[in-house]
Order: sequence, then C-alpha cells, then structure tokens
Amino acid sequence: QVQVVESGGGLVQAGGSLTLSCAASVRTNRNNAMGWLLQVRVKEREFVTTITWSGVSTHYADSVKGRFTISRDNAKNTQYLQMNSLKPEDTAVYYCAAGSTMATMASLYDYWGQGIQVTVSS
Repeated sequence: QVQVVESGGGLVQAGGSLTLSCAASVRTNRNNAMGWLLQVRVKEREFVTTITWSGVSTHYADSVKGRFTISRDNAKNTQYLQMNSLKPEDTAVYYCAAGSTMATMASLYDYWGQGIQVTVSS
C-alpha cells in the first residue's frame, strides 16, 4: 500500500507563487509515475501535470504550461509542484496521485493524497 501525503498550499494573491510537496511512503511498481490533479467544488478532477519516478519525463495541461513546474527528489521520495504567476482560476483543491504510468485521467491513478486547498485572490 502506498501512502501519499501533500503539504503546502494556502492563500496567495494573483501573480504570486506557491510550492506544493507530495511524499510517497514507498516505491512500488504501482507508483512509477506521480501527478497532480485539481478539483473545483463538485466538478470532476482535472489533470494538471505528471512526472515519471525518474523525473526524466513530464507532461502538463495546456492551462499551466510555462507557469507550473513539476520536479522530484528521489532521495526523499518527494515530488514538488512549483506554481508561478498564479491566477484566480487556479483556485482549487489540488490532489497528489500515484499510478503505474503517466496519465491524464484521474481513473488511472491508484493512490491519492487527501487534497490541499490553493486559493488565489484577485
């Protein structure tokens, strides 16, 4: 069983930056990739970005390209999401997830964190 724990988040003004962290308890063949997805109220979870365990490959949603950067520190089993130039529409609950492969669909991730609120004020 893989446990995923997020940290960071909070309230920031538009144009500001935040960094989210996500630690995985263990490495297995079911968490070869990790990602971030967001959810606004009762809407479906939307893909933000994903990265392979090695950190070599990444993929971003068009809405965050050039503003968000995903990275990994394998020594700490931790991934990071650096969020720059934040916009009010980035306001959401952000979830860290782990799966066997890079994916944009929430259903393809096997393990989830509890979610962390990011609020961007205008």
